[in-house]
Amino acid sequence: MNPFLPINKNDIEMRGWDRPDFVLVTGDAYVDHPSFGAAVISRVLEDQGFRVGVIAQPDWTTPDSLKVLGRPRLGFLVTSGNLDSMVNHFTAAKKKRRKDVYTPGGAAGKRPDRAVTVYANLVRQAYKKMPVIIGGLEASLRRMAHYDYWKDALRRSVLLDSKADLLVYGMGEAAIKGIAAALDAGTAVGEIHDIRGTVYACPTPEIPEEALVLPDHEKLKSERTSFAESFRLQYENADPFTGRPLAEPYGSRAVVQNPPAPPLPREEMDAVYALPYARGPHPSYSEKIPAMEEVQFSLVSSRGCFGACAFCALAFHQGRIVTSRSHESLVNEAKQLIGEKDFKGYIHDVGGPTANFRRPACAKQGTKGSCPGKRCLTPEPCPSLQSDHGEYIEILRELRGLEGVKKVFIRSGIRFDYMMADTKNDFLSELCEHHISGQLKVAPEHVSPEVLKVMGKPSRQVYDRFVRRYTEVNRKLGKKQYLVPYFISGHPGSRLKDAVMMAEYLRDTRFIPEQVQDFYPTPGTLATAMWYTGIDPMTGRKVHIPSDYEEKAMQRALLQYNRPENRDLVRRALIRAGRQDLIGNGPKALIPNGGRPNVKKRRK
Repeated sequence: MNPFLPINKNDIEMRGWDRPDFVLVTGDAYVDHPSFGAAVISRVLEDQGFRVGVIAQPDWTTPDSLKVLGRPRLGFLVTSGNLDSMVNHFTAAKKKRRKDVYTPGGAAGKRPDRAVTVYANLVRQAYKKMPVIIGGLEASLRRMAHYDYWKDALRRSVLLDSKADLLVYGMGEAAIKGIAAALDAGTAVGEIHDIRGTVYACPTPEIPEEALVLPDHEKLKSERTSFAESFRLQYENADPFTGRPLAEPYGSRAVVQNPPAPPLPREEMDAVYALPYARGPHPSYSEKIPAMEEVQFSLVSSRGCFGACAFCALAFHQGRIVTSRSHESLVNEAKQLIGEKDFKGYIHDVGGPTANFRRPACAKQGTKGSCPGKRCLTPEPCPSLQSDHGEYIEILRELRGLEGVKKVFIRSGIRFDYMMADTKNDFLSELCEHHISGQLKVAPEHVSPEVLKVMGKPSRQVYDRFVRRYTEVNRKLGKKQYLVPYFISGHPGSRLKDAVMMAEYLRDTRFIPEQVQDFYPTPGTLATAMWYTGIDPMTGRKVHIPSDYEEKAMQRALLQYNRPENRDLVRRALIRAGRQDLIGNGPKALIPNGGRPNVKKRRK
């Protein structure tokens, strides 16, 4: 039998089905691999005994494209894919991307903007009175009113715009099992109001008594301080142990968010990754899916992140409580990789949102939740933080000891401040000796104390200590391996003086980044709430927002001050910042009065 789930009526007939129970619609190509959310949800439902068909990248101009599998018995499941469709389509400069790595051949244009809304409305046109459940990253991070960078406006909950019946947020395995069981038992979709990790709409008078009522949508649109307050309340109630139900009124109706689903226990997470994935793209595709290149021979070892970076949406999606898979689960999947015909002996990654997080931040977090209003690692590591890489080291040793494995790389992000908090100091040596090849990518993001504080990142001094230790470890190993730091330009809190400070740091370290990431205000992040309101929602203090086009361009140019095309912007930035001392021919100058910029060495 074809190892993939049905994609047409012929597949359904070959399985002997009369129709599927659920049809899952995704904006990605159909890849049956555990790195693709659509594959995970469909396999979880199959494991529960449900029949699932998949419609990948349908023609969104006609409802007929959603009729290829017939009318499902229980409902449609809709996701934009692994990414928010707007982030998938546009750069931080709002320029159209030329490629879509989740599409065969990397072709662009195979999914619509705001795909969740478009697909869900298309279902309504194709089948009347059909339960529609939306989920995935796009739905998850737009579950309440949110700032839309591309329209520069506040948008209402995607549940309302999509006209869906239910929204699943976060990692949706537990929620989708509960929904499927309720529908199968005959419960009307409009009556499913008690499943954690879901959002539903109801008449405003029916808001649950225990719910915390957020500012209504009209107030959010008229008062940006209200949006900041709403975001703070949402952030403080994003924990499965302490979170309350939330309600956001829209006139006569309201959107109600149930508390988050608890993270999967290790044995359940192991079970998810042991499901019978085909582990590749559907054979109907004649071209490769570029996104498969990194994940095909990679292992997901953990979920969640307690790093709490302001520009990251993980706290709203996967949550701050880290859970991880067992040694046995990871080794078993590695053996599957070894058996694949294209495997060359290299496991590309063993990680997650943060590779070296394998456990909750402290003993309390795993049973009582995250501390509201506090970060585990900044401004200083919490005294209760348990920084321990022992289990991760053991797993990496097991994996690289498998017959057929030549090398195990770590390409997920490494949180260097967590590594520095580990008093055993053994992980960095293990990492440098066995798990990188020539360079290690890290993310200090900035060097200005004010900006780092807003970002929720450790101080420059912590990064400098890490650099010294990294250099010393490689010297002892006899290896020439480099650090490739990532920096963000134009982040909330960053003024021109901060960008100049960054440029001076790059000058002094003789490192000019090949690529610079402009801050990208995407739904669901603390930094995006700052960008829209000019306020830090957690403190109520005003934050400088470099949203002026020229200032944003200047900050970006300063990070690549040596490029001739940036010289005019850098000059204007230095004059505006009162730093004409950095223009000239002296050893500290960023740009000369004439000739080439003053940079001695450029390294990737």
